[in-house]
Formats: sequence, structure tokens, C-alpha cells
Amino acid sequence: MKIFHNKLDLHNCLSKYGQSSKSIGLVPTMGALHHGHLSLVNFGLNDNDFVVVSIFVNPTQFNNVEDLKKYPRTLERDVKLLKTVAEEEIIVYAPTVEDIYADNVTSKTFTFGGLENEMEGAFRPGHFDGVGTIVKRLLEIVKPQKAYFGQKDFQQLQIVKKLVEIHKIPTEIVGCPIFRADDGLAMSSRNERLTSKHRAAAPFIFKTLKSAKLKFGTESALKVTEWVTKQFENNNLLELEYFLIADVETLKPVKRKSTKKTYRAFIAAYAGDIRLIDNIALN
Repeated sequence: MKIFHNKLDLHNCLSKYGQSSKSIGLVPTMGALHHGHLSLVNFGLNDNDFVVVSIFVNPTQFNNVEDLKKYPRTLERDVKLLKTVAEEEIIVYAPTVEDIYADNVTSKTFTFGGLENEMEGAFRPGHFDGVGTIVKRLLEIVKPQKAYFGQKDFQQLQIVKKLVEIHKIPTEIVGCPIFRADDGLAMSSRNERLTSKHRAAAPFIFKTLKSAKLKFGTESALKVTEWVTKQFENNNLLELEYFLIADVETLKPVKRKSTKKTYRAFIAAYAGDIRLIDNIALN
């Protein structure tokens, strides 16, 4: 498995594949890989001759300095895990901060048609500027035919699609299904930091989403939201940050249901000091 820590070496490698008309996919990650990441890699390998897996803890998308410090960095273990999927067809790009940002570790400012102001954008100011900065940079460096993102970060997926559209980047963005543990918890690198009691409590999030989906069939978005809020008020281990039912295209909260629109329910909750997000399609 080839591992590169700077974009020049990576470019020299990828240019050879380009000359031989090999297709390249990209799976951007911040490391601490799990089976959810591997599912994205497998989607990429099904579509392309090679997949570049970037492993980079991007400092510009963290609002909390302590969260950045605590974020797990497990490159050696990540590489071993990737080798269980494939060796020759996977290329790891694990750049330094300097390789990505030189001496200017700041985000560029983006607008994504208002998508950036909803949900995560409201609770994490500037977060999507950081996401847009690193994703655009990776797409420019790797120049993949396709890039793969999980639907757990559905808002991020929609924003990346808008980024590619606005900046006319010739990469197809592929959204992949949420990969869940057997008990329903959406796979996330943050899950490793959960205490045993919070890990046992966390599947309540997806259980509540599934019930909300059923209720949305017969009740208003407001009634469903009130019900979800009540469920979390009665849970001593999880604290609800937000629950929202939104139009998948605009990510605007639904006021009145329409049969012509597609909706999704989004949730963010704290298990101790660990912030977990999830979502579910409603129709």
C-alpha cells in the first residue's frame, strides 16, 4: 500500500495512473477509521481502479480547540484496517498541516446557497467554511472522477455537492448509506470516546428517529418535534441539542408537509461531552 505525506509525491504517483487511463476515487476522512469508512472505500473500489483515502485531521473545521486536541490520530491502525480491504488498489494520503495550508491555517469563506446556515451551521459557526476549504483542496490535489461521502453527515454531503456545482469541479459526489452498528448507532470515530454507559445509551438516538419517522406519517412536524424533545427530557444520559425535520433540498425546517417534497429528520445530542449526530429519511 502506497502512503504519501505530501501532495507532490502523491501527484507524481497519480499522474502515472492518469496516463494509463485508470479511474481514481477519493474517500476523504479524518482518520480513526471504522467499518463505516471501509464501506465508503468499498463503494469507491466498485466504481474505480484505485481509491485515494485521505487521512487528515483538519484544524479549520473544529470550533472547539479541546475537541481538536482530543480527536484520535491512529494512522498506523488505520492503514492496517485499510489493508483488510485491499492493498494495491488503495493509496493513503496523510498530509501534514503544512502540506495542506502552508503557513496560513485559515478557512476560506464560502456560501452554499444558505445550506451552510441551517442545523450544524447554526450551532457550529464557520464549520462549513472549514469543510469547504479542505474538500476543495483535496479535490484539486487528487482530481478524482468520483468522491464518496456518508449520509450520516447529510448536510455536509449536500454542501459538498453545492461546492462542486458552484466551483465547476469535475468530480461526481456520491452519497453512501449510513453504516450502523448492530444496535443501530451510526458509526463515528467519536464513538470510541464514549464511556461504557454512554455507549449503551447511545442507540436510543436512532430508536427515537425510527419512531419519529412513523409518527411523521400521521402527525405534523411540530407534534413530532415536541414528542422527540419529551423523550430526551426523560433520558438521564443523553442531552438533546436539536431535532429538526427539513426539506432535503434546502435543509429548511418544514412548516407544512407537502407530498411534492422529500423530508429528512436530523438530530444532534450529547452523550457526556461527546456530540453525536444522526438522521433518517422520512419519505
